[in-house]
Amino acid sequence: MRSFLILNGPNLNLLGTRQPEIYGHTTLSDVEDMCRAHAEKIGVTVTCSQSNHEGALVDEIQNARGRHDGIILNAGAYTHTSIALMDAIKGTEAQLVELHLSNIHAREAFRHQSYISPVAVGLICGFGAHGYILAMDALQRHLEKSL
Repeated sequence: MRSFLILNGPNLNLLGTRQPEIYGHTTLSDVEDMCRAHAEKIGVTVTCSQSNHEGALVDEIQNARGRHDGIILNAGAYTHTSIALMDAIKGTEAQLVELHLSNIHAREAFRHQSYISPVAVGLICGFGAHGYILAMDALQRHLEKSL
């Protein structure tokens, strides 16, 4: 059975209460429950993790090697600033989908730059919490084609 790491970065622990006009009313716990339920449907296991600390996210990515077949990463603001996350992804050779709840390309110009996109197999943004389901399906399909 395939295994996915669903990794969330800074401030995503505040989902449902932080800027609901942008990020919606769904909490991180709701997202994780939704991902676990969808994982059962598509025949994968998921491990969900969140940290506000860049180093902890790097550790999670490094520890995914050999444990998870793919990673879904919502790096939050670190998307636009973290060369360390990009290097960790390169180092694990992970099959990774970059995810954002909002359409980062319709927001402030600084959000248009991603250090994650160049090392991701794909990007999903703008679909709110449903983006996690889309990312899981996309990652599953990508891994099936890679066999």
